Amino acid sequence: MRRVKKRTFSGCVLEQEIYSISERGSVKTALPRLRFKDEEERQAHKDGIARRRHARLINDNYSPESLYSTLTFDVENEVHTYKEAKLIRDRYYRRLIYKYPDAKINIYIGRGAATDRYHLHMLTDGIPEEYIMKQWKFGEICRIEHLREHNKYDGVDYGQDYTGLANYLFDHWRPEFGGHRYKASRTVKQPQCEAPREIKREYSEAKPPKAPEGYKLVECKVTRYGYMWFKYIKEEFFDRIPQSSKILPTAKNLLKTAPFRQGGLGRGRSKPCK
Repeated sequence: MRRVKKRTFSGCVLEQEIYSISERGSVKTALPRLRFKDEEERQAHKDGIARRRHARLINDNYSPESLYSTLTFDVENEVHTYKEAKLIRDRYYRRLIYKYPDAKINIYIGRGAATDRYHLHMLTDGIPEEYIMKQWKFGEICRIEHLREHNKYDGVDYGQDYTGLANYLFDHWRPEFGGHRYKASRTVKQPQCEAPREIKREYSEAKPPKAPEGYKLVECKVTRYGYMWFKYIKEEFFDRIPQSSKILPTAKNLLKTAPFRQGGLGRGRSKPCK
C-alpha cells in the first residue's frame, strides 16, 4: 500500500488528509479505502462527506462582512408543507439574485424544534441589509447580523472558522424534505484543493505533518484503518488565545487539548484528540 497526502484550503482553514491507496492505483484519482460494518455506517460516512464539503464552502465564501438572517412566517403567510416553503424560498432567492447577480447566497429551510413551524436561514455576501428586509414580505426577520470575526470553541479563538455555524445550518435538513439540503447561488466558489501526492514519511497523532507557513495545528482525527485528518488555522488568530487555556505551542500538546468538534457556535460537545 502507498500513502497519499491531500491539502484543502477554505478561508482561514487548511485541512490535510493522509490515506492509503493500492500499489496500482493512480495518486491523482484514488480515494481513501474505507470499510463499513453495515449500511448505516456507510450512510453516516456519506453524510460526513457532505457535511465537510458544506463547511468548506461556508469558510471559503463568507466573512465578517457577510450577513446571517433568520426569516419567519407570520400567521397570514404560514406554510404547512415543505413544497410551499420551497416555493417561497425560490421566489425570494430569485428576487435577491436578480437585483444583485454577483452576490453569494446560501439559503436553508428548517422547522422549529418546539413549534415545528417552517422558517428560513440565509447567508449572504454582497446584499445590503435593507434590501433583504424589504423583499421579505411573508413575516418577520427576527435576526439579521454580520458573521462573527472571532469564533470560540472550548475557549479557543478560531478566528473566521465558521464550521460550527455551517454544521448548525446543515442539520436543519430532514429526510422527509428530500432533495438538496440547501440552495446556493452559482457565485459560491469551490474551495482550493491541491492534487494528492505520494508521501514516504510516516505520520501519527504525536507526529503530525508540519504546519505550512502561517498556520498552526488545532485538530486531528485518526481512524483504525489508517486514515488521518489534520486541521490548521491561520496563525494570526492564535494571538487571541486566552492565557487560561494553557495551550503549549507544541504539536503534541495541541493535539492533546484541541477539540474535534461537530457542534455549531457553542452548540454541542467536542471530542478531544487522543
